[in-house]
Amino acid sequence: MASLSQLLFAAGTVLLVVAFAVHLGHAVLLASGRRVAVAAAAVAPGPSGVQPAWAGVASGSLVRARAAAELARSTEPVGSAASAGTAPFALGTALSGVAVWLTVTAFAVLAGSALLRAIVVGRGPWGNLFEFSVAFAASIVGGYLVLAHRYPIRSIGAIPVGIAILLTLFASSLPSQIQPLVPALQNAPLLTIHVGMAVLSYGIFATSFAAGIGYLVQGQTDRFAWLPSHRVLDEVGYRAVVIGFPIFATMIILGSWWASIAWSRYWGWDPKETASLVTWLTYAIYLHARNQRSWAGRPAALLLVVGFVMVLVTYSGTLWFSGLHAYSGL
Repeated sequence: MASLSQLLFAAGTVLLVVAFAVHLGHAVLLASGRRVAVAAAAVAPGPSGVQPAWAGVASGSLVRARAAAELARSTEPVGSAASAGTAPFALGTALSGVAVWLTVTAFAVLAGSALLRAIVVGRGPWGNLFEFSVAFAASIVGGYLVLAHRYPIRSIGAIPVGIAILLTLFASSLPSQIQPLVPALQNAPLLTIHVGMAVLSYGIFATSFAAGIGYLVQGQTDRFAWLPSHRVLDEVGYRAVVIGFPIFATMIILGSWWASIAWSRYWGWDPKETASLVTWLTYAIYLHARNQRSWAGRPAALLLVVGFVMVLVTYSGTLWFSGLHAYSGL
C-alpha cells in the first residue's frame, strides 16, 4: 500500500505539470485572441458594415471597452483580422475545460496517495515534511477548484497549480520512508486535526495569493480583458481569507493546547509559533484593511501577497531555524 501511495504521488505530480501547461496555454490563447479581436474591432467595420465613428480617434481603455461592446453585439467575426483572433480565443476557451478536468484528476490522485499513506501510518498523512508537502499541494489544488467552481478565475489557475507543482517537486527530494514519530508528535488525534487544519488553511490562502497577484496586474481599470475583473479578483481573495482565516486561527489554538501537553507550556515563541502568529496578524490586518476605503484595492491585494509569503515561511521554518517543531529530521 505504501508503494502504491508513492506511485500515485508520482502520477499526481505528472498530472499537475500537464494541468499547469494547459492552464498556461489557456491564458496565453485568451490573451492572444483578445488582442487580435479588439485591434480588429478598432479599425474594421461593425456588423452593420459601417466603421465605428470612434475608430482611429479614441485610444487606450476607451477603444478596448467600446470594441468589446461591439464584439459582444456582433454574431459574425468582424473583418479578416477578427476572424484570425477568434481561432486562438476559441481554442483557449476550449482548453479551459480540459485544464479543470486535468486539475480535478491530479487532485483526486494526490488525495488518493495521501489517503493510502494515512491508512498505512494510522493518522493524518502529515507527520513529516514529505507528507506535509504532498498534503499541502493537494490542498492548494482543492482550494483552487472549489473557488474556480464559483468564480470565473480559470485564467489565473496556473498560479496555484504552479505552486502545487513546486511543492510536489520539493517533496520528491525529501526522504519518504515511513518512520516512527518523535515522542512529542505521538498524539494521533491532535496531529491529524491540528496539522490538517494547517494544511487546509494554507491551501486556501494560495488561491487568495493568486487573486492578489491578478489584482495587482489587472488594476482597478481592468487592463486585460482576458483576466478576471478586479472586482472578481478582490471578491475571490476576500472569500478565500474569510474561509481560511478561522481555520488557521483554530489551528493555532489547538497547537497551543498540544504544546501544553507535549512541552508543558502553551506558548514559547518557537520560530514556527512566531511565524504562524505573524501570518495570522497579516491576514487579520487584511480583513480590516479591505473594509477601509483608504486601504481597499491595491494595498489589500499586496497584503494577500505578503500573507502567503508568511505562509511559506511558516511552512518551511523548520528548514531555516532550529526549534521544537523541527520534526522533519532535516
